[in-house]
This record gives sequence, C-alpha cells and structure tokens, in this order.
Amino acid sequence: MWLYLTNCIMSYPPYGGGPGYPPGGGYPGYPPTGGYPPDPGYPPAPGAGYPPAPGGGYPPAPGGYPPVPGYPPAGGYPAPPGGGYPPPPGVSPGIVPGGPYGVPPPSGGYGSQPYGQAPPQGGYGAPPPAGGYGGPPPTGGYGAPPGGYGGPPPTGGYGGHPPASGYGAQPPPAGYGSHPGHQPPQQNYSSQAPTTHSAPPPTAPSSAPQQKPAKPPAPSGGGGPPTAQMASMSLKAKYGHGTIVSVSPFDAEADCELLRKAMRGAGTDEAALIDILVKRSNAQRVEIRKRYKTMFGKDLMNDLKSELSGNLEDCLLALMEPSSLYDAKCLRRAMRGAGTDEEALIDIMCTRSNKEIAEIKSSYTEYYKRDLEKDCVSETSGHFKRLLVSMCQGNRDETNTVDMAKATKEAQDLFQAGEKKWGTDESRFNVVLASRSFPQLRATFDEYVKIAQRDILNSIDREMSGDLKAGFKCIVLCSRNPAEYFADRLWKSMKGAGTDDATLIRCVVSRSERDLVEIKQTFLQKYHKTLFKMIEGDCSGDYKKLLLAVVGRN
Repeated sequence: MWLYLTNCIMSYPPYGGGPGYPPGGGYPGYPPTGGYPPDPGYPPAPGAGYPPAPGGGYPPAPGGYPPVPGYPPAGGYPAPPGGGYPPPPGVSPGIVPGGPYGVPPPSGGYGSQPYGQAPPQGGYGAPPPAGGYGGPPPTGGYGAPPGGYGGPPPTGGYGGHPPASGYGAQPPPAGYGSHPGHQPPQQNYSSQAPTTHSAPPPTAPSSAPQQKPAKPPAPSGGGGPPTAQMASMSLKAKYGHGTIVSVSPFDAEADCELLRKAMRGAGTDEAALIDILVKRSNAQRVEIRKRYKTMFGKDLMNDLKSELSGNLEDCLLALMEPSSLYDAKCLRRAMRGAGTDEEALIDIMCTRSNKEIAEIKSSYTEYYKRDLEKDCVSETSGHFKRLLVSMCQGNRDETNTVDMAKATKEAQDLFQAGEKKWGTDESRFNVVLASRSFPQLRATFDEYVKIAQRDILNSIDREMSGDLKAGFKCIVLCSRNPAEYFADRLWKSMKGAGTDDATLIRCVVSRSERDLVEIKQTFLQKYHKTLFKMIEGDCSGDYKKLLLAVVGRN
C-alpha cells in the first residue's frame, strides 16, 4: 500500500512547482485534420489545453461534461488505458486559472499546445460555447462554421466565415500561431476546454444543426448587397461650365461710357460692342442696360437696334435680354403666325428646370399679356400637346435620390406600354418621362435595357413618330447628358447647305452660362471637329466674330 502511494506521488508533479510536461515540441499536440489520436504512451494531461481568456472560465462539471443537447455523440470518447490524472484540489478539470489565452501556466504548469494542430470539428478539443457545453457559440470567439482557419481574422475576434481549408490549417505568419504561447493583438478568443480523452477522427460531417456565428461588421465603404446600396444611393446633379462668367471688378458706368462711344457718330465700332458685352455675364449686362438708361435717358436695346442689323443684331440683343425673357420671346416667335416651330418649343420646354419654367411663364405673361400654356394648347395637338402641357407645369421631381424598386417597376411599365403590346400607350411614357427626376430616369432606362434588351431611345424610335418622338428623345438625352443633346442640335443647325441661324443663336446664347464648355467637348468627341471651326467655316462677318467670342477656342 505504501509503495503504491509512493509511486502515485512521484508520478504526479506538484501543483505550482516543479517541471511539467515539456512545452511546444516535447508534447505531440493535437492530431491534424484526418489524423489519429496521439500515441497511447503519452496520454493527454489535464489542464494541457488552452486556458480560458481573462474573465471567462468554465465551472467544474461533476463527473465530466454533460452531453450536448440536440447533438448526437460522435462515437463516444473511449478512455485511454491507464486512465488520466485527477486534477489538483480546487481546480476544475482542464482549466488553468488565470493567464491569457496561449500563455503557459504559472509556476511550471502543464505546457500549452502549439497552434496549428487543432482537432477536426466535432472531435477532441472542439471549442465550447460561453457558459459550458451545449449553448450557442460565443460571439467574437471561435464561432466560425466548419472549415477551419486559413486567413487572418477580422479585428475584434474570430467571427467571420473562414475559408474551407481544414480545421487546423497553417495560420498566416502574423496571425494567431506565429509563436506558441503568444496571443496576437486585437483578437478575442474563447477558452478551449480540454479533456482527458482521445477521440477518433470524424468520418462524416455531423448532421446536427449548428448555431451560426454572428456576422462581422461590414468594412466601411463596401458592405451590404449591391441592391441595398443602389436602393438608397444618391446621385449628384451634374453642373456644367459656361464660357461666359462674371467679370470682376465690374463697373457698369464705365461700360456704359464705352458703349455710348462705340455707337456715337458715323459708323459703329462693332468690335468694341462685342468685346464689352461678351465679357460680361447676363446679370451684369442687365445692370448695364439699366445704368445706360439712367445715364443717357435712352434705352440701350433701341440704340443697338438702330446701329446693328441681321444676325449680328439678333445675337447681340439675345445676349442683352434676361434669360427667362429671352426664352419667352423665343417661344412666342415659335408659335406666332402661320405654322409652329415645334423644335424650338422642345428645345426650351423639355430642357429647363422647374424654376426656369416658372420664370419663363411669368415673363411670358408679363411681356405678352398671354398665358403660355393656353398658347401651347392652341398651337399643338395630340399627345405632343399633352407633353407640352405637362412641361408647362414645371413640376418635375428634382430630388437626386434614386428608388431602384420604382425604376424596375416603371421600366417594366414602359416595356408593357410599348414593345410588349400591339400599338403604344403614349400616356404611360408621358407619366414617366414628364414627372420623374433625371437621376431616376437614368436608373429606369438602365433597367429597361435589361428587360427589353434594347435601349429606350431605340424603342421610342420604333414606337413613336413626329414631334412626340422628338420631345421624348429630348428628355431621354437631357436626363443622360444635356451637352450631347445640344451638340446634336448645333451640328444639325450648320450641317449641309445653309444655316439655321435661329437655332444656332438660341443654343449658343442660352447655354453660354450653363454648359457650353461641355457642349464643345462633346461636339469634338462626337463629330471630330471643334465647334469653333464649325462656326468659323459656316458663318461670316461680325456675326461670326460674335459667335466665336461667345464660344471661345477649345
């Protein structure tokens, strides 16, 4: 009896002192994936597993760990020959008090296992959930689904979906396992509950359900599904650049003196007029006009009319008008007399903002004592009349937020109203094109391509005709790129024999402070010729000089 007790005492190292099992390579560690249990000559010692993280531990379970509810046992845990060592008094089996994860136990405790040889999922050494076996895995700890660790963990602990490289694959050099006994920064691991039993390698994945780990936070700038991002995306409005900008310092009185001098006496110094007026913004020219009348008691517009003629007069007077009044005059000229210039109506009514439409209507009523909407109704007909009435309301949605669900639905509506049916429901096109914001329309047209397998412009060409087709195409082009629409209009005004001077002047003057820079760039890209050269070859005299001064060189 005494001999037996003596042998037991000698074979069991005292707790808190004396050498334990050799750490690292001295102890064979966990078997790799698909391997076999450790050599029976070295039964696993209690407490040789990974101690819990600070603040977390497992209470002692009398008689071993209880069976996992809902999990079938993986073949059982056969006891090794000779049994295991009992734990020291006051210490739970397999738990080393204190110390961070991966740090050897104090005072010569049992050595920790090197990382990289963890057992397969469901076998020996499986990570327990917080609070004991049988609960859901802890958030931020070892909670990944079966597959194994093969990549660097996200900041804050393992919780993502690791690549399927086997539980126990070689970790990255700078990750967990770079050196046995060291815990990498910014990682939160759950405790590893060791046991005194060896388990055979699993032959098949367990059919028992597993609690999915909490998803790691999405990285900034790229998380979330694309549809969710697009549903709430906000597209900024595109602002163009004009070729005419305000001059500073600005002296309206000095400019009036120069203008008076250029028109006084025999002849007119057209070059001086062009040089002064083209280098002032529309607001500054309006101020010059007011100051001129105050200084000389004469209307500058009447003096210019008496001194100039032809296209030069039309272009220079267009520059002197307030923008809204100039558009109102263009609209009245388009509807006055026999016939109607529908293209001029489209160029203005389908391209202006809500605020500009309201100002045009006000200027039209104030100057002509007429109602713009009534004149449009009396001069047009059919679905084109309805489109102009819609444009006269100036009630287009001008927000920049895109509703992708709405875009998809309305793209389907347009397809059903046109390509999908015999005939065309023009009213449905009018509803969408006349009221939706330009960013929303762009999204709708993109969805339309996916549904109809053709661009919306192609469908409009196939389904519409006449002025209605021109109006709808204008809205589509302006929603995508207004510069392209006006580049096309300028090209058509000068190509072939003759020049459509009214269109040329209207487009150049009305866009000179909006986006004429972008129009010039688009013109060059599309027609491989600068707008400056096109005007230079198509116009002549002081009229050409004035247009070139407004357009400027590329």
